[in-house]
Amino acid sequence: QVQFVESGGGLVQPGGSLRLSCAASGMIFRIYDVGWYRQAPGKERELVAVMTNTGRTNYVDSVKGRFTISRDNARNTVYLQMNSLEPEDTAIYYCNKNPPYGAWGQGTQVTVSS
Repeated sequence: QVQFVESGGGLVQPGGSLRLSCAASGMIFRIYDVGWYRQAPGKERELVAVMTNTGRTNYVDSVKGRFTISRDNARNTVYLQMNSLEPEDTAIYYCNKNPPYGAWGQGTQVTVSS
């Protein structure tokens, strides 16, 4: 059974940074494209960043230049480094395959507020 466990969220002031982690299990992690998704209150879940199994990356326009996705295949873990955080980045952040498959994890809450 595929599982994702996200961590690293918190409360941060505008302009601050956070690093999210996601540990995956129940899958051959290295062969899949993986992504970070987020869902803000009252909004649909959106794909924020993707890293392919070959290391290529892509980002939604609103986070380009501020967020960096990376992965450690030996640890079955994907990371999201978030810099220059803005209040609009407030959301619950999730990881999953891309395209997403199966149950979502509980996510990690990121709140950007002064």
